[in-house]
Amino acid sequence: YHVYKTDGEMIDVRSPQDLPEATRIERIEEPYLNAKIICPPEYTGAVMQLAIEHRGITTDMIHLTSKSVEMRFDMPLAELILDFFDQLKSRTKGYASLDYHEDGEQSADLVKVDILIQGEKVDAFSAIVHRDKAYSYGVMMTKKLRELIPRQQFEIPIQAAIGSRIIARENIRAQIG
Repeated sequence: YHVYKTDGEMIDVRSPQDLPEATRIERIEEPYLNAKIICPPEYTGAVMQLAIEHRGITTDMIHLTSKSVEMRFDMPLAELILDFFDQLKSRTKGYASLDYHEDGEQSADLVKVDILIQGEKVDAFSAIVHRDKAYSYGVMMTKKLRELIPRQQFEIPIQAAIGSRIIARENIRAQIG
């Protein structure tokens, strides 16, 4: 990510830990790509829905033959990396093919979601996500961690936060006996 700070400096950020605090950020640019998906026409709706869910913008759609459609999208690289390909294969029963290439950077409303266990930040679980997806990421991570962390002699709070604001919370109850 290219982060433009309020003092005019531009820094490259490769992990959430390197992101400056929100008050010092003017804007963030994330890498974008052009994606080309070829699939049978009956999966067009499913592919378009998937692209929309991953902040993709449809740029073109061409009917190549009666049995194949080519769709082009502009989307953030981070959305493709997350789980786009697995979802694409799942929704099209393996019939879709994906090709993409980088297409520069675009400004986006991104935030850092920190995961806190027992009030302490765990950098390994922090992520830079779009503000619209921050809450769902926080809820998903806190629930998953609640399932994975074994019960202890005392209650353990698991929280997701943007800055100092808690957006999601789960508790691991104390072990009885």
